[in-house]
Amino acid sequence: MDKYLNIIAFNIPWPANYGGVIDVYYKLMVLHNCGVKIILHCFEYERPRAKELEHVCEKVYYYKRRTGILSNITLLPYNVYSRKDPALLTNLLKNDYPILFEGLHSCYYINNPLLKNRMKIFRECNIEHDYYYHLYKSEHQLIKKCFFLIEAWRFKTYQMVISNADLIISVSTTDANYLQKEFSGNHIEFIPCFHANEQITARPGKSDFILYHGKLSVVENERAALYLIHNVFCKLSNPCILAGMNPSQKLLAAAAIYPNITIEANPSDERMDFLIHEAQINMLITFQDTGLKLKLLNSLFAGRHTVVNRLMLAGSGLDSLCCIADTPEEMIHACNNLMNVPLDESAIIQRRKLLEPFFSNKYQGSRLYKMIYEE
Repeated sequence: MDKYLNIIAFNIPWPANYGGVIDVYYKLMVLHNCGVKIILHCFEYERPRAKELEHVCEKVYYYKRRTGILSNITLLPYNVYSRKDPALLTNLLKNDYPILFEGLHSCYYINNPLLKNRMKIFRECNIEHDYYYHLYKSEHQLIKKCFFLIEAWRFKTYQMVISNADLIISVSTTDANYLQKEFSGNHIEFIPCFHANEQITARPGKSDFILYHGKLSVVENERAALYLIHNVFCKLSNPCILAGMNPSQKLLAAAAIYPNITIEANPSDERMDFLIHEAQINMLITFQDTGLKLKLLNSLFAGRHTVVNRLMLAGSGLDSLCCIADTPEEMIHACNNLMNVPLDESAIIQRRKLLEPFFSNKYQGSRLYKMIYEE
């Protein structure tokens, strides 16, 4: 008997070129490969419609986000209320299949009484009130700062709607522990990010440059990039590259001062893949311990050495595969040491033992399939 699934995505998950949509897209792929017929509902936001999604979905519905000031005049989070569309509810009621809500942003209808008897799965991608509070602390523009603080408060209040889910899937054990305390009566499982890596592709040997990569327009990533420029990269003699989408003028100006620091804006998928594979060190830091850490998985599957702070590892179980450095002095010391250490086959074998079983899309897709259709 055919298995069907409604998936509500907060954005159009193609191209799969930043954290949240990468998890959504490769989840679509693996569920499709498991034989699930997917009805995808996605909100249009700064990305064009994608014919590529039709290859893995039975049907794709698109909905316009209601952005602007009026969508902010609500006690609900702006990022939830702006994804309110009666057409979405109408389309969900055309069938009785399970519904997967991708992130709290997509949950406007999760507590709708018309969906009371439907199986509902919630995919957590951040503890949103923590995430927005960290954005508030990182932001310097007053209006944005106020918005992030208000949004953090609204998400803190709103998150109780998660209790309507029959199954809650977290992206880290840290987040799973938090959700277990908040929703002790719910079924909660940890499934790490779905991603582009089918196997370990890290290359033995060494190179001469250090890489930081991420969506540079995100305040949290910009903060990390600026921290590395001012406290670590400027004190190294090796070339340092920061690569990602839409860097701000502030970030470009900060890097321009130093001859060994380069920013690569909006690299192609091929170029980003080359950089991650060829860098001697993938340097990754964060200032919050929740949510998707997809760049960590990408670096461990495809890169050579990975230097991280402890917050980047929180709840991942991947500590043994990384060099941990929490202060600028520790990061500088780690980089200077590792620049002369080739990645060898034994390190790649160690990664394969830990990453390829539990962190493979196929394994986690099979687990998710069983949770939805066999439990």
